[in-house]
Amino acid sequence: MYSVEDLQKIVSEAVALRSKQLLDKTPVELYAPIHYSLEMGGKRLRPVLVLLAYNLFDKDVQKAVPAALGIEVFHNFTLLHDDIMDKADVRRNRPTVHIKFSENHAILSGDAMAFKAYKYFLESGSPRLPEAMKLFTDTAIEVCEGQQFDMDFEKRLDVKEEEYLNMIRLKTAVLLACSLKSGAILANSPEKAADQLYEFGINLGLAFQLQDDLLDTFGDQQTFGKKIGGDILSNKKTLLLINALEHANPEQHASLMEWIKKTDFNPEEKIGAVTEIYRHIGVKEMAEQKVDAYFNRAIAILDEMELEDVVKQPLRGFALNMLTRKN
Repeated sequence: MYSVEDLQKIVSEAVALRSKQLLDKTPVELYAPIHYSLEMGGKRLRPVLVLLAYNLFDKDVQKAVPAALGIEVFHNFTLLHDDIMDKADVRRNRPTVHIKFSENHAILSGDAMAFKAYKYFLESGSPRLPEAMKLFTDTAIEVCEGQQFDMDFEKRLDVKEEEYLNMIRLKTAVLLACSLKSGAILANSPEKAADQLYEFGINLGLAFQLQDDLLDTFGDQQTFGKKIGGDILSNKKTLLLINALEHANPEQHASLMEWIKKTDFNPEEKIGAVTEIYRHIGVKEMAEQKVDAYFNRAIAILDEMELEDVVKQPLRGFALNMLTRKN
């Protein structure tokens, strides 16, 4: 079995190699933003999950590296476009691609990344590659559906918790689940095990995104890698805001609505005021309970898998690190 550190090194080397190769291609204006995006680093969670799942059933993880690379490139493509839609100017403590280059560069280079992702994935030499590619394609569409729901929520103040959870399942959790299941499929795992890994990934992904929402409001900007309070400034319908609107007393509700409707305000003042309301209502604790529930369900699914505990330990440890992170 490979350690998580071994797999992270394999992924980092593969990304660095492919990224460097892009600099030799023309037109430079198309590939330079892709190189910049990939060189920004990141946690590389999804490609490592591909390799972790593959390694549960096959020792030769190099065979799964192209698929891992494809999923990582696809994920970074979504970030390029998301940052434009969210008007974000910082990603991983560096200017976002559309700020560093331009919006047009970010859009076109992102499009190229989507197709590059498929090209890399297709390099995987497995007889079950068509099955994995179908999963990847279905997942890519679901991610777009999740982004559309997220955009639709911007115009609404009546978003329910169930709607929000479905949106983050599509926007975030399905790609983590796809990473795990595609790794298992490429390693020719039993169907039941692949399905269990998918459900493990869904629950882990939901916990991960809810934790991300918490960090956006209650985290530290230096370790989080992007500005704290961005969700508050954009009135993003996170579980924190949804629960705050639902559980606020009349005075708190009126204050929240006043901040939501304001178009001219001091950003730091708004972040501070809304965060204080959140603290009084207790939405941080509500979200933390959800994080724990989804994470515990993920671990329960992993425990149910018919594999030796020692084999599952790297995946268990990786999942725990994902949810105890500060960035």
